[in-house]
Amino acid sequence: MTSKALWYVAKKRAELREEPPLAAPAAGELRVRARFGGVSRGTERLVFEGRVPESEYKRMRAPFMDGAFPHPVKYGYSVVGTVQDGPRVGQTVFVLHPHQSEFVVPDAVAAIVPDTVPAQRAVLAANMETALNAVWDGAPAPADRVAIVGGGVVGLLVARLCARMPGTSVTVVDVSPGRAELARALGAGFATPDDAPENCDVVFHASASGAGLATALRIAGEEAVVIELSWYGSGDVAAPLGQAFHSQRLRLISSQVGKVAASHRPRWTHQQRMAAALALLGDPALDALIAPSFEFAELPERLPGLLAVDADARCPLIRYP
Repeated sequence: MTSKALWYVAKKRAELREEPPLAAPAAGELRVRARFGGVSRGTERLVFEGRVPESEYKRMRAPFMDGAFPHPVKYGYSVVGTVQDGPRVGQTVFVLHPHQSEFVVPDAVAAIVPDTVPAQRAVLAANMETALNAVWDGAPAPADRVAIVGGGVVGLLVARLCARMPGTSVTVVDVSPGRAELARALGAGFATPDDAPENCDVVFHASASGAGLATALRIAGEEAVVIELSWYGSGDVAAPLGQAFHSQRLRLISSQVGKVAASHRPRWTHQQRMAAALALLGDPALDALIAPSFEFAELPERLPGLLAVDADARCPLIRYP
């Protein structure tokens, strides 16, 4: 049994490589055949461009990653497939695994996709898990004024979760007016930075830009919280910590999915959080976040366009043979 995987082999260059033959699953293992996959633009852009800082090499390792930073690395963490061998044969599962057509993993790491979630939509599981963790960190409440600066997939998922709370006013703030339609499809309002609502109760920042962070701090109300979801890699970001940040007594909090949010950590495991994220994907409105699919064989040549800063905001959907 052979398979192919995507490798980031040099700065801004990737290729498909044939993997060593797969061994038969041992006790407690599954052989999974991939059906769909998603590209995580923020993280994979940093890997593609060789911008993972040396200090983060260990923390940035994805499950089942091969190779070493900066390159070559087999990287990625969004695969939906069908169990071919081992326990749970025939079930659809989500696995945090690099882009690969077939692989063997421990049964414990394969999360069952609920029957209410189509396989294509399940590729959003890692993004939804990040969004859920961020909402736990920010703790917005009914009737709050919430803003999300950065209308990528994670930001829009945060917007959807907040918009479903009773009475909340939710606005996605982005420099691209073309993302207004996506925001409205998910029940949120939209504004460009110049027209963003001010005096917000909770602000989530997910634009991975210094300008976006400045906007998030500017529109937060007195003693409000700003949740920072962006991962900047090796870049330096100027944070305006005078002006509103200081006088308004704002709180800037990092939200990172590697740990369960502190508010839930005593009671929730990573597996429980992933199961909750998958259940939340039962929402049909989230299909708006998935771009038309393309074949796995096309992935290396498509990556530069998919990872461009001005690319389609929707999740790129890989279709495996």
